[in-house]
Amino acid sequence: MEKVTLGKTGINVNKNGFGALPIQRISDEDAVFLLRKAHDNGITFFDTARAYTDSEHKLGLAFHGCWDGIYVSSKTASVTPEGFWKDLEISLAQLQRDYLDVYQFHNPAFCPKPGDGSGLYECMLEAKEQGKIKHIGITNHRLAVAEEAVESGLYDTLQFPFSYLSSDKELELVEKCRKSEMGFIAMKALSGGLINNSAAAYAYLSQFPHVLPIWGVQREKELDEFISYVDNPPALTQELHDVITHDRQELQGEFCRGCGYCMPCPAGIEINNCARMSLLIRRSPSAAQLTAQMQEKMMQIEKCLHCGKCKSKCPYNLDTPALLERNLKDYKEILAGKAY
Repeated sequence: MEKVTLGKTGINVNKNGFGALPIQRISDEDAVFLLRKAHDNGITFFDTARAYTDSEHKLGLAFHGCWDGIYVSSKTASVTPEGFWKDLEISLAQLQRDYLDVYQFHNPAFCPKPGDGSGLYECMLEAKEQGKIKHIGITNHRLAVAEEAVESGLYDTLQFPFSYLSSDKELELVEKCRKSEMGFIAMKALSGGLINNSAAAYAYLSQFPHVLPIWGVQREKELDEFISYVDNPPALTQELHDVITHDRQELQGEFCRGCGYCMPCPAGIEINNCARMSLLIRRSPSAAQLTAQMQEKMMQIEKCLHCGKCKSKCPYNLDTPALLERNLKDYKEILAGKAY
């Protein structure tokens, strides 16, 4: 069993974290089943957030009264002290536990620090003093904010997108965390579903002993794949290396990761899915991508206001309106020929 220690936190867990965002899309019963099965098979780190609707509630249902040996991290997106405390109390109540192992600022536009005028970092310190959190973390999609967080020495963990599609600059960030003994939690290890070979994704991340990947799980078959890697982690064979090389050639560069930070769209466009439909429909074809409902969502792109709001909010500096137009054009061609 491969294990990883999150920096100086002392949190030592199996190199399979459970990303609990997707369980907000399934029933309480199904979520509890998945969470307990994950734990029964050696997964002990669970990541959630106040913004993930009822995800915390479902974790509370699954593990109430039996949190021993289980680590949980959650997040607040609040930008005020009042909102910080409200989020924290709701998270603890929903999870049905007295403290969080890691509490993270959820993708802030800046790096909270003591004395910056926001009061947010001071809230973290007070919450830690009260015993309501054990470690202070931050998540981000902006490289500059993430680097500032590492260099500040104020944070125990950083959660950042990391996969075999990551750039050299992102690899440098991972190395900075290692040198700083800062825990690195890898989100988007499957690039929002564009990476469809979990063995390749897992084998690549296995090269980084200090990195803890969290896998977004919604279905039992997905969970079973990662459970199978607990005792039999895939090696980076030539075959998997070839998969990675092919995917890098096809995907690296200007593509939507589906993070959703460009949302909401004033024109009602579901950007986080529509801006990557061409890739999704070719890499993971599904009849659901061609339903009348999805066609309606894609045609909504024609109502784009070209206001630039999505482009200004994209942490990857994508020209989102242009990307939407290209995806719509391609989608129409797919519909005309049904060739996917």
